[in-house]
Amino acid sequence: MKKQILILGSGFAGMWAAISAARLAHMNDRDDIVITVLAPQPELRVRPRFYENHVASLVSPLMPLFTATGVNFIAGSVERIDTNEKIVWYKDAQGGTVFASYDRLVLATGSNAKRAPVPGVEKHTFDIDQLESAQVFEKHLSSLVNQAPTPARNTVVVCGGGFTGIELATELPARLRELFGPGIQTKVVVVERGAVIGGRYSEALRGVIEQASEALDIEWRLNAEITAIDENGVTLKDGSHIASSTVVWTAGVQANALTEQFVAERDNQGRLYVDENLQIRGVPGVYATGDVANAASDDVGNTALMTCQHAIQLGKFAGNNVAASVLDLPPIPYRQVNYVTCLDLGSWGAVYTEGWDQKVQSVREEAKKIKIAITNELIYPPKAEREIAFSAADPLAKFV
Repeated sequence: MKKQILILGSGFAGMWAAISAARLAHMNDRDDIVITVLAPQPELRVRPRFYENHVASLVSPLMPLFTATGVNFIAGSVERIDTNEKIVWYKDAQGGTVFASYDRLVLATGSNAKRAPVPGVEKHTFDIDQLESAQVFEKHLSSLVNQAPTPARNTVVVCGGGFTGIELATELPARLRELFGPGIQTKVVVVERGAVIGGRYSEALRGVIEQASEALDIEWRLNAEITAIDENGVTLKDGSHIASSTVVWTAGVQANALTEQFVAERDNQGRLYVDENLQIRGVPGVYATGDVANAASDDVGNTALMTCQHAIQLGKFAGNNVAASVLDLPPIPYRQVNYVTCLDLGSWGAVYTEGWDQKVQSVREEAKKIKIAITNELIYPPKAEREIAFSAADPLAKFV
């Protein structure tokens, strides 16, 4: 009787989990193991690039890769997971509710932006968290040329000074110049609750972000708390108001809500705690990977972050280990000791660091080349040829 491995999600973690599981099954000549990906669409949406323009192009089709590696695909949106019956209920492409059975399950459904309970935040802010919302934002930006040239029209407020907020803010001056022309004065304002620019980062990395922000004339409002957002802009706790027709929310991220369907411990971002093999603690036969997994990445206390850098490797290990559990083979404990940061800083360049202490290795044009190599090549799916894909899906192969 065939064994069913069901993977929920086709993002970085889900895609690599599927290819990695198919690799191990192929290596052991097991055609009785069926690997299926269940997701809304068979495509990888290159989310780390959604701060860029032309976001519709940042999608990579996955069916050729799945066909080449023997992975099945079901188009659908998961609604309910029954771990007792080993059934996943989902809404199919026609809108009907159907189910898929499994012997092993991998949850790889990613994360979503988390908006704070601020009056007006839902109605009057944009985000670049998902492809659809990034397209809405891009369309809005393009429409600004049809509005009267007021300070509000020419000002973009970015709420949150984390990784996404910094990359978007530093990209915007060039996008606004292209939109309005070089003679129009524009402003980009980052509203940040922290006391310093880039407070989550090393002192060396913060210094580079500050340098780029100054060169790009980006205004930072530090120690700032947003109390309301409306069609006229943003009101801060100190009573000041920033007039803007464009407010983008980038503060906060939460694991996909499907993590709530498991009777298991979750962290403050909703991620499920997993063991070293990426099985959800206390839930036999179910694995979590990517942004839904709280996983130790090394033996000194570091935890995988909600980034594609970690999701790619988490997916490879999860896929290998879920297949290993079916094949009665020893799993490979997840470890990802190396960690790098490569932050795009718009027309100023970029900054590249290595290690958890974020030692700056290169900046400006040199770092920009590294950033482009990572986001335009390295994180994309492998070529749709079985041997090439299986080689890349080896969890012990070097990634970064």
